[in-house]
Amino acid sequence: MCGIAGTWFPEARDDDALHALGARQAEAIAHRGPDDAGTWADPGAGLVLAHRRLSILDPSPDGHQPMPSRDGRWVVVFNGELYNHHALRAELEALGERFHSRSDTEVLVAAIARWGVEATLARGNGMLALAAWDRKQRELWLARDRLGKKPLYYGWTDDGSLVFGSELAALRAHPGLRPKVDPDALALLLRFDYIPAPWSILRGVHKLPAGSLLRLDTAARHAGATAFDPIAAPRRWWSALEAQRDAIARGFDGSDAEAMDALDVLLRDATALRREADVPLGTFLSGGIDSSLVTALLQAQSPGPVRSFSIGFDNAVHDESAHAAAVARHLGTAHTELRVDGRAALDLVPKLPRIYDEPFADSSQVPTALLCALARRHVTVALSGDGGDELFFGYSRFARTLRNEAWLRRLPRAALASRVPDPGEAARL
Repeated sequence: MCGIAGTWFPEARDDDALHALGARQAEAIAHRGPDDAGTWADPGAGLVLAHRRLSILDPSPDGHQPMPSRDGRWVVVFNGELYNHHALRAELEALGERFHSRSDTEVLVAAIARWGVEATLARGNGMLALAAWDRKQRELWLARDRLGKKPLYYGWTDDGSLVFGSELAALRAHPGLRPKVDPDALALLLRFDYIPAPWSILRGVHKLPAGSLLRLDTAARHAGATAFDPIAAPRRWWSALEAQRDAIARGFDGSDAEAMDALDVLLRDATALRREADVPLGTFLSGGIDSSLVTALLQAQSPGPVRSFSIGFDNAVHDESAHAAAVARHLGTAHTELRVDGRAALDLVPKLPRIYDEPFADSSQVPTALLCALARRHVTVALSGDGGDELFFGYSRFARTLRNEAWLRRLPRAALASRVPDPGEAARL
């Protein structure tokens, strides 16, 4: 996990002042990247980019950010990991590009310089949030990965500056931002148990939606918040719905066994891509299907015992540590278990707003934070089974939804039409 931040003022600014502001924004998210920090400024444009680094690939100074392109046109700050950087590196080298590090950031910057931001995103396989400054066109690009695994907030300050960052704390470091709770976002939180993009808990601050990019030129920058539509302005460069429709249209002609074999190949490949690191790596192991599968795949590809971590509770109703321990013994991992009681959970509650930046109503945030703190003592990177239930219909509510849909199809068309909600509301959300 790294952190990015920046500010684009309405007019030119002093170089030293820009670097000082960038340093303050980066310091506000220093916990995201304890290994290195950097700022870069374009005084004539009134822009500063800032970065905090957690070194995963090539921890040498060659991976320092913000990173300029070789031709000097682009400057990029990047949070995340480009899993297929080896393949992209080989493709770029065949086109004459030369690299000086093993960093995936250098590959990303070279790809943007060669193909542009949107084409690079389409070629990439990874989790990322980035800001790319085009010095020639004086355009700022903000982008998030396909599923939005890496966060990116942006908004305007009282003096008309555009501010952005991996966390709201980076935006609040700008003295011109007057943070106020957005009542509409609060209503969304109470309705959905979280705040969907593009809203954030702060009025005038937006989350860039997953799979989206935002290009701001000087005209858009000067128009400011009054002329900006956070729903219409970001552009989808990837859509989960379109990907699903394409997959259904292509179909799969094989048997169930062949489908399982194909899935096995995909999962092994995904694990192999994610296990590349120049720092210690482990897994979160709950004993459930998803985390057990990820741990098994990682252990199968590792030369020695994988570090696995789980959390156990004194309350037997919530305790799954026995399942995790059994899986760890079966796989032969080097397993560590943290036992917590109600007091440990309550002591963490006052820290949650700082840890998670925005409110969301998921009780798993407490054990997740405790487990992360435990794992960080031993490893820098941890794989988990998060997302498996969403991809493979693991939640019972998915089955209920299919059942309810079947019931609705039996209703007369007139009755069904009278109960259909406003389609504009669904589009907005």
